[in-house]
Amino acid sequence: MAQCVQSVQELIPDSFVPCVAALCSDDAERLTRLNHLSFAELLKPFTRLTSEVHMRDPNNQLHIIKNLKIAVSNIITQPPQPGAIRKLLSDVVSGSQPADGLVANVITAGDYDLNISATTPWFESYRETFLQSMPASDHEFLNHYLACMLVASSSEAEPMEQFGKLSQEQHRIQHNNDYSYPKWFIPNTLKYYVLLHDVSAGDEQRAESIYEEMKQKYGTQGCYLLKINSRTSNQASDEQIPDPWSQYLQKNSIQNQESYEDGPCTVSSNKNSDSNLLSLDGLDNEVKDGLPNNFKAHPLQLDSSSDPSNNIDGPDHVKSASSLHETKKANPGIIHGACLTLTDHDRIRQFVQEFTFRGLLPHIEKTIRQLNDQLISRKGLSRSLFSATKKWFSGSKVPEKSINELKNTSGLLYPPEAPELQIRKMADLCFLVQHYDLAYSCYHTAKKDFLNDQAMLYAAGALEMAAVSAFLQQGAARPYPAHYMDTAIQTYRDICKNMVLAERCVLLSAEILKSQSKYSEAAALLIRLTSEDSDLRSALLLEQAAHCFINMKSPMVRKYAFHMILAGHRFSKAGQKKHALRCYCQAMQVYKGKGWSLAEDHINFTIGRQSYTLRQLDNAVSAFRHILINESKQSAAQQGSFLREYLYVYKNVSQLSPDGPLPQLPLPYINSSATRVFFGHDRRPADGEKQAATHISLDQEYDNESSEQWRELEEQVVALVNKGVIPPNFHPTQYCLNSFSDNSRFPLAVVEEPITVEVAFRNPLKVPLLLTNLSLLWKFQPKDCSGKNDEEVKELVTSEPEMIGTEVISEFLINSEESKVARLKLFPHHIGDLHILGIVYNLGTVQGSMTVDGIGALPGCHSGKHSLSMSVRGRQDLEIQGPRLNSTKEEKTSITYGPDRRLDPIIIEEMPLLEVFFIHFPTGLLCGEIRKAYVEFVNVSKCPLTGLKVVSKRPEFFTFGGDTTALTPLSPSAAENCSAYKTVVTEPASVCAALTSSASSVHFGIGIGSQPEVIPVPLPDSVLLPGASVQLPLWLRGPDEEGVHEINFLFYYESVKKLPKIRHRILRHTAVICTSRSLNVRATVCRSNSLEDEEGRGGNMLVFVDVENINTSEAGVKEFHIVQVSSSSKHWKLQKSVNLSENKDAKLGSREKGKFCFKAIRCKEKEVATQSSEKYTFADIIFGNEQIISSASPCADFFYRSLSSELKKVQPSAHMEKQSVEDAVRLIQKCSEVDLNVVILWKAYVVEDSKQLILEGQHHVVLHTVGKEAYSYPQKQEPPEMEPLKFFRPENTAVSLRPSVEQLSSLIKTSLHYPESLNHPFHQKSLCLVPVTLLLSNCSKADVDVIVDLRHKTTSPESLEIHGSFTWLGQTQYKLQLKSEEIHSLQLKACFVHTGVYNLGTPRVFAKLSDQVTVFETSQQNSMPALIIINNV
Repeated sequence: MAQCVQSVQELIPDSFVPCVAALCSDDAERLTRLNHLSFAELLKPFTRLTSEVHMRDPNNQLHIIKNLKIAVSNIITQPPQPGAIRKLLSDVVSGSQPADGLVANVITAGDYDLNISATTPWFESYRETFLQSMPASDHEFLNHYLACMLVASSSEAEPMEQFGKLSQEQHRIQHNNDYSYPKWFIPNTLKYYVLLHDVSAGDEQRAESIYEEMKQKYGTQGCYLLKINSRTSNQASDEQIPDPWSQYLQKNSIQNQESYEDGPCTVSSNKNSDSNLLSLDGLDNEVKDGLPNNFKAHPLQLDSSSDPSNNIDGPDHVKSASSLHETKKANPGIIHGACLTLTDHDRIRQFVQEFTFRGLLPHIEKTIRQLNDQLISRKGLSRSLFSATKKWFSGSKVPEKSINELKNTSGLLYPPEAPELQIRKMADLCFLVQHYDLAYSCYHTAKKDFLNDQAMLYAAGALEMAAVSAFLQQGAARPYPAHYMDTAIQTYRDICKNMVLAERCVLLSAEILKSQSKYSEAAALLIRLTSEDSDLRSALLLEQAAHCFINMKSPMVRKYAFHMILAGHRFSKAGQKKHALRCYCQAMQVYKGKGWSLAEDHINFTIGRQSYTLRQLDNAVSAFRHILINESKQSAAQQGSFLREYLYVYKNVSQLSPDGPLPQLPLPYINSSATRVFFGHDRRPADGEKQAATHISLDQEYDNESSEQWRELEEQVVALVNKGVIPPNFHPTQYCLNSFSDNSRFPLAVVEEPITVEVAFRNPLKVPLLLTNLSLLWKFQPKDCSGKNDEEVKELVTSEPEMIGTEVISEFLINSEESKVARLKLFPHHIGDLHILGIVYNLGTVQGSMTVDGIGALPGCHSGKHSLSMSVRGRQDLEIQGPRLNSTKEEKTSITYGPDRRLDPIIIEEMPLLEVFFIHFPTGLLCGEIRKAYVEFVNVSKCPLTGLKVVSKRPEFFTFGGDTTALTPLSPSAAENCSAYKTVVTEPASVCAALTSSASSVHFGIGIGSQPEVIPVPLPDSVLLPGASVQLPLWLRGPDEEGVHEINFLFYYESVKKLPKIRHRILRHTAVICTSRSLNVRATVCRSNSLEDEEGRGGNMLVFVDVENINTSEAGVKEFHIVQVSSSSKHWKLQKSVNLSENKDAKLGSREKGKFCFKAIRCKEKEVATQSSEKYTFADIIFGNEQIISSASPCADFFYRSLSSELKKVQPSAHMEKQSVEDAVRLIQKCSEVDLNVVILWKAYVVEDSKQLILEGQHHVVLHTVGKEAYSYPQKQEPPEMEPLKFFRPENTAVSLRPSVEQLSSLIKTSLHYPESLNHPFHQKSLCLVPVTLLLSNCSKADVDVIVDLRHKTTSPESLEIHGSFTWLGQTQYKLQLKSEEIHSLQLKACFVHTGVYNLGTPRVFAKLSDQVTVFETSQQNSMPALIIINNV
């Protein structure tokens, strides 16, 4: 239980005090009414004695009474009605609320910190009022009247006669059978005569004389002269006197109810009463039609029909919250005791003391003696009650076991003079005067008698008071018998069905147990009495039980919370909304954030409803908000109910301040960090063969790798435009900002181009949410020409659309537990700074008619079948947290976040806007296939654009054609066949010979030091005017690897007018091409052994080309025709085909392979003269009847592009090698290098949809080195095998930079000239001499020393067999020096002695560079054996 102001030792004596009746004449009542008080009310603040009182017990022992208090009340002849008492108690509780500034106790229990009100003044007020308002009953005498004050005024004509009338009236009320109420303690009631004297108006001498007369008649102990009203009421304003009455009058206790309404003794005096005096505070004092009994019904009477039952605690029909009428509430404007001075206060106090000392206590003392004497003389009782025997304790106990078995004898009534009642009377008297030992003995004795008679109501009363007396005994002579109380409660409740008495037992026993720190037992007791018959009582007791749980030695926090919830529920049923709300709020502290989600929802829902009822709308909104924003585990129907309640309450709140700022709505959730912002127009859909550039859109997922590629492409083109340097203030263009992009700078948006904000919503509920009129909320600071900033905040679409147009989504439905994005647009029409603050919308739900858990929709929630229910207007802010900073030491040690400015764009002036469309753009190609498409560039802005370039990582994939394109129109035959190539019809005679032409790579954008990836778009006049469009041809070549290829194009363009903040704009396009296999080309180049050519110079090459059809016929390709083989080189050209086959049409079916052999010769000197001109010689060998001009677009374009990409792969390693190799080695290397490139042009015949199509294409093979095979497709690198781990460091051996054997063997080319066969008559001449010419050719540009050794150095028997039969005659070793590219001939003689076939390739040639000290000598191996046949004639 909560802490109380009074201890239990003070509470019980104050609750059971001697009762005194007051009966006043009319005049006396009028005197007290001048102070707005009845006589009983006048005495109220002074009824507690200020000093100790002494009396003697029956044994003549002195007994001291401390803090004695008496209760004076008017005589009321009707018992109070139960309904009235219920209403009074309800008013008392609702009128007592916790003070606003009250500091609550903080209780820490485990991991809970709870703010709990330490005291419960409403409970104390309830308890006090309840105990005071208990009606008097027959089975106990504690609240029966012991005495009666008869009060008359000194101003009356015959005061003594008036006293006589009052005395008769009192006697009539007590002894006449017509009156069953009020109850009197003993027949011989003490009468005390009081003469009231008005000091300011009355005659003091007369009063004194009357008082003397009274003393003569009634004795000095039985009368008193009380002087009051020492000043007039108009003097009251002069001096402020304390008002001790207000605190008592506001408690509305039963005893002080309108006591001045009690009529006078006689009817005549009632009729003559001064009505204007009696209605001073608006209360009417009617007279009841001259009845002899003119006492009014009880002031709490609700209606004329009296309640026959004595059970005042029925269900709470009277709800205090709605009732404004309180039975008697002190009006704060009225001053009580206005005519009384402090002296009068002292006189009243003195009067109460005198009455108690001289009248009441002697009367009680005498009554106790009389009762004691009667009891001693009673038959069978042999001893005085003072030595109560032990048998009550040790003998037979109270037969509690039989309580449930007893027949209901609660109706047994004793006559008033029954000896059992006399002992009870004596016990009650002793109890009232705090003589608890004697009281206990008497109660104990009475209890046994009552139980013997099975008078259960009387027994329960005796048990109850025996337990209280035992507890209150000085020095705690015996322990508190709690089982007495339990039996009493059970009896009252179950047998007597009297909940009022049971409740009194519980209140007293719980206080006693609490004082003994037995909180668990107290809680159990309180909970036992909660029942359906009284919600208010149940609520108060449950709340006290909760306080018991929290005040235990180890607090039971969850039990506390649970019982507070139960108490709140019962308070709510009892109409005590404020108390209900308080209970729920206190319990919420325990359940909050502990995972009790359903309990939290229930509490928040109830708090919301109670707050709404009490018009605490902000609290209601907050509570309902909590239900909705937590991850709810409720059913869909329950969530729908919560949402409707929330919307209803919210609507009421918003109606209170319709012009206030828009409130924040809790639903739906917004994932702010997932907000994306897109600057620009939406992409146009594909239109037939016209396909728009993909650019960037919100539909594309962010890919870190691809964004990095785009950034590199943009840097590449910006560096080229800025002469190879990226400007320091360059930042990559970002059209779409998301959580992965760099949002640290203010983004730039162009005026008149839309800004799209994608907001990610999530509906956490199981009911759909409908957002209507959804739009962005923004703030804009326009900038005019003078540079001023005018801050304007726009919240509505209609406000100023000429600044920023705002798109409104009229309906946006988010289904249950769905995540969905909304794209909202703004259209900036003015330059300035824009700040997107959040979104504004109406929140509603699609409503069906349903009732959830018996909770109907609140009024105002019209429920149509799936119609839109009510909606509320509100906003949600978009607040995006920037990235965590982690660069400096301070940032690493603290948690700081950088800015995220994606929602704060700067609107800048107009810029050009390019749109690109691709026409006839293929999606599938064969590897190497050439296809012609068109690209259209459109300027959709109002500004001209210039400097259009396109950059791609795959420049070999496409070309716009070289500078020569415009000069070389397509030939008619090419147009007929829809060929992408420029062709010329050839003469049949020249089919095998090569047709040569030349072209410079500069014309195709592959100049010296240029970046082949950046390709200028050849716009006419290099400017695209507003609204203009240009169509350009675009040739595409399928990549060499099969599969799906994503090829990125980045179009770069600038405005003609240079702007400071933005220099250029970009447009992206990603083309997806699927390539399938076509041809596989392999080529090798070898030196020809014949040293003469038509020109008489050496240096012929043989080029072997293998072409294999590896197409799997998936694309419907029937066959490939090799139509032309072209070469392109600075130094070499193909001369003719040396194919032996007569078949001129080179067809390759599926999986067929063709082999071609071509002769290559060096270009003439005049063709090679200009080395730096990047001029290449093209030679075409045609297999059909049309020549494709390989030096024109697009053939040359793709050749150059593939060449540059090939060089890019080879260059880095070659460059490193050159750095580290000496000049000598470099010269040797150059011998074996050849830069011959072969282009194979083909046609493929495809059947598609029963139509035959001709596809064309080309493959390139780059030949670098003599004898090394080259491929048209990239070779897959075999992963190297795992080497065993080595656990030691290898020694650093310096690698000697020696050329390889292959390189050295290419220094000198040797050739033997001799007759292939020779007939010799061996029978005539035994030796056959054959002249042999050895030609030595220096392939390098340096002087070479050559040693020719003719000696056979072989020792193996196999070689002896071959070579042993012939010898070289003459000099066996020659030393010579060959100049750069010199050819030298040696005349040798071979001598044969037998016929046969001989290999003449035995001379060994050693070579070294002349200027080198180090000799790199190696044997020159012939490429093939030189065989000679010797025949005998």
